[in-house]
Amino acid sequence: MVKWICRRESLPLQREKLCNESQNLLYVKMKKFFLAILAMASVCMSAWSAEKSFSSPDGKLTVTVDDANGGFTYRVTLDGAEFIGRSPLGLKTNIGDFTKDLTLAGCEVKNVKEQYQLRNIKQSNVNYEATEAVCAIEQGGKKVMDVVFRVSNRDVAYRYKVYPKGQTLVAVIEGEASSFQLPEGTTTFLCPQSRPMGGFARTSPSYETSYTLDDQMGKNGWGEGYSFPCLFRVGEKGWVLISETGVDGKYVASRLLNEKDGLYRIGFPQQGECNGFGSTSAMVALPCETPWRTITVGTTLANIVETTVPFDLVEQKYKASQEYIYGKGSWSWIIGMDSSCNFDEQKRYIDFSAAMGYQTVLIDALWDKQIGYEKMAELAAYGKSKGVGLFLWYNSNGTWNDAPQSPIGKMDKSRERRAEMAWMKSIGIRGIKVDFFGGDKQNMMQLYEDILSDANDFGILVIFHGCTLPRGWEKMYPNYAASEAVLASENLHFGQGACDAEARNATIHTFIRNTVGSMDFGGSTLNKFYNADNKRGTHRVTSDVYALATAVLFQSAVQHFALAPNNLTDAPAWAIDFMKNVPTTWDEVKFIDGYPGKYAIIARRTGNKWFVVGINAEDATLKKTISLPMFDKGAELQVYSDDAELNGSVSTIKAKKQITVTIPKNGGLVIVNK
Repeated sequence: MVKWICRRESLPLQREKLCNESQNLLYVKMKKFFLAILAMASVCMSAWSAEKSFSSPDGKLTVTVDDANGGFTYRVTLDGAEFIGRSPLGLKTNIGDFTKDLTLAGCEVKNVKEQYQLRNIKQSNVNYEATEAVCAIEQGGKKVMDVVFRVSNRDVAYRYKVYPKGQTLVAVIEGEASSFQLPEGTTTFLCPQSRPMGGFARTSPSYETSYTLDDQMGKNGWGEGYSFPCLFRVGEKGWVLISETGVDGKYVASRLLNEKDGLYRIGFPQQGECNGFGSTSAMVALPCETPWRTITVGTTLANIVETTVPFDLVEQKYKASQEYIYGKGSWSWIIGMDSSCNFDEQKRYIDFSAAMGYQTVLIDALWDKQIGYEKMAELAAYGKSKGVGLFLWYNSNGTWNDAPQSPIGKMDKSRERRAEMAWMKSIGIRGIKVDFFGGDKQNMMQLYEDILSDANDFGILVIFHGCTLPRGWEKMYPNYAASEAVLASENLHFGQGACDAEARNATIHTFIRNTVGSMDFGGSTLNKFYNADNKRGTHRVTSDVYALATAVLFQSAVQHFALAPNNLTDAPAWAIDFMKNVPTTWDEVKFIDGYPGKYAIIARRTGNKWFVVGINAEDATLKKTISLPMFDKGAELQVYSDDAELNGSVSTIKAKKQITVTIPKNGGLVIVNK
């Protein structure tokens, strides 16, 4: 009727006015009708999507998953505060794109408990408890994968389990949608991934780049993302550490790529790694389980420092062929470089290790040419007579970079590798340090595993350098000792800039790199200069007490310190005595205070003895009142401290509930109960 009236021409003014009002009324009613329809549709869509929440045993850390809009996502809250926003999950494979059109069919939730012992990590006895949720994911009405979550009181972890598709029993994982949405205002503490086939002798990437601290989100490193682990500060709410564990020869190792703003995604290796050879994808047999993505969450850095999540989620892959001996050792190369790898100097270092009560000497590159196999057997016999075992350096290289240091071509092929290891066993070699790997592709992950498993057959410990990050390997491989994967002590020899930034970098590694795995740094020098005559070259700006503190601060069950025979007479007696007795295996670790790039104070325990250590990288002297509940009130404590000029001294105090400590820039602090 309104439509007919309004179409009449030559209407009186009153009828025209009525017409307009009626038209407006109809428009309003129709608009309300359509809005109601949209609201009902929205309610229906919500009803169709599935959402499920599950929490840590203490109920504080919660994961919520949903399949709204055909995508499977999760988010993480701690005490109700959001630390990871809604983030995509899923896999892209050659048998299907499992990132879209997904339906959550349900989650089976149960409690998981495990008690295990490991002598070579930050905590020797671990009581692990978590909530496990196995979320079944369907596509087109058929199950295509599970997403398995574990939520402990400080960690969230997830991985995928992919099932066969009909008669298809093998697949290629081409990439992951696995992402982490950090809240607005988060700042980053990240190590840029280097481009492949760059750096010294085209050996990158090797996880040896400098961190950017307290940076804004939205960047992508040098264009290739970031190396794990990755630390984020979520404003005043707390901290998030993202990494992965359980990587072996069945998958690739990953990095973290920035998609946009605060959204970070799992990235597979770069095509140019390993001299361009090998796929960046993962070749898998079905059913397969991918490595775990780990998220450690805390209101302070305590959960970050104390987490055991890299080891909680993995299983031992083979039995130890013997009980491996960890401990301390000396190492001539860091002070004397290549020329020190000769028979006479290594014999002198064997004597030095014996005098220090150390278990080993690491003999670095070029020993095959400058000492030789026959004389090495003589050195090994001499070391045995002194109670000192030997570690030998090897080049991993076959065809993936230009590193010329020898022995070369001994570790990349099974026949040559096992023959070399049989020779090592025959002369009593304790371990090997294998250097210059080619990247994170699956073929390189398989090489790491092959070296470890072969070495175990011959009772040989393994250290990796120029390498990837360890990912739960202390538990997976019983003869694994440590990895570099950090800007380590060699840089202190090569450039004064590294010396000037030594304390700053150490406070970073405490809260990032060393939290997820053993770190072979090779530091704690007591020389004033990085040269055999101790009179020239790059000079140390840190104190002797700092050197003692980092011997505790940096965790690795096997430590080859940058000490030299001359330190027996030119270093303070109290420093030498401490370095003779400092442990390398620990029963417990506790965060006390600190901030990446500024200062670090932590405590480690072995047996009934606690070592509280601190270092300071800030210009101003650090003054802190700290609580030390690990010490009985009135107990005698030995304190190693520095004055303003970095002159170290030792004193004895009585333990109190709280004490005030001061640490000057580049100085250190050590407190030990007697």
